[in-house]
Amino acid sequence: MSTISEPKNQSLRIMRMPELTMVLGISRSSIYEKLNPKSRYYDADFPKPVRLGAASVGWQLTSIEAWIASRSV
Repeated sequence: MSTISEPKNQSLRIMRMPELTMVLGISRSSIYEKLNPKSRYYDADFPKPVRLGAASVGWQLTSIEAWIASRSV
């Protein structure tokens, strides 16, 4: 009998935009402003998205957690 459990390697967990906006408490456009080097809100330390398909991206959970931890220092 097999049971479904949490993956052992959380670094593989990918967050999509709706979950990311909820976790960070900022809007979708604010996230893309942090990624845009031409923006005054650019954050070079903000995790880069991972391409999942032709028109979809996500962010690694561990990268987001590390960025949040670095902000609270």
